[in-house]
Amino acid sequence: MTSRFQEIAELLALRRNNSLLLIALILAGTGEKLWLGFAPKYLQTLGAGVFIIGLFDALQTFLGAVYAYPGGWLTDRWGQRRSLLLFNALSLAGYVLVLLWHHWIALLAGSFLFLAWSALSLPATFSVVATSLQAHQHTMGIGVQSLVRRVPMMVGPLVGGWLVTRFGWADGVKYALALCLALSSLTMAFQWFMLEPGGAELPVGPDARQRVPTFVDVIQSFTPALRELLVSDILIRFCERIPYAFVILWAMDRGGVSAQQFGYLVAFEMVTAMVCYIPVAHLATNTAAVPSCWRPSVSLRCSR
Repeated sequence: MTSRFQEIAELLALRRNNSLLLIALILAGTGEKLWLGFAPKYLQTLGAGVFIIGLFDALQTFLGAVYAYPGGWLTDRWGQRRSLLLFNALSLAGYVLVLLWHHWIALLAGSFLFLAWSALSLPATFSVVATSLQAHQHTMGIGVQSLVRRVPMMVGPLVGGWLVTRFGWADGVKYALALCLALSSLTMAFQWFMLEPGGAELPVGPDARQRVPTFVDVIQSFTPALRELLVSDILIRFCERIPYAFVILWAMDRGGVSAQQFGYLVAFEMVTAMVCYIPVAHLATNTAAVPSCWRPSVSLRCSR
């Protein structure tokens, strides 16, 4: 039985730091998704107009992009464990602000804090995979991490939708935020037991700064295939975000969907996404089983 578990752990690229990170991703992500997916409708109940709701969603997207760079910078200098603890503490401060101040301004101001975990920590989570797993396990490590990130996106809306339906918007969001604080605090406990990999922290100084690649250096290092992939991903995500914040408003105001039913729809969407990750990661890891036209080093497109 023990050997069987070891085989499964080896297949899924589970190591100490990576496993602790996966638990943290589930806990912190579930807390965030308990209420964040319902934020546009909650803003509406607080008196925010369409422009404010769109601004809130734009702010999430903007911070998700720009926070990755300082998140990577801090991870390089502070190490994975301390950086993740800091990002979690910032998120806790943002949740407290939204919990205590029932105004749409609190969500706009608090987003600079409570988005710290999901946005600032992204480079750190990839760094954990890179330092705790062998090279041939990196694809599976990222695949499992992507899969695990979908679990909170499935569970959070289900619980959050039930809370809002049961207690109403004011009390439902309040209880969701209180539960979010508890889960985020528990996340910090798991992060505390992470081990800093040897040599992970770069020495701080003029020489060290010269060795750290800049944003422009990274972009210039992209292969043509990777640049194509980046452009296509930008266009796809741009189209995705146009209606994103207003889907829940349309579903509830025009479609007659309750908060709990909306949670069911989101959960179904996440299950569909989760089904794809492990098989694709397995195929990418075993490149011999992947058609050559699927491999980024050859081409991004398959001929028909």
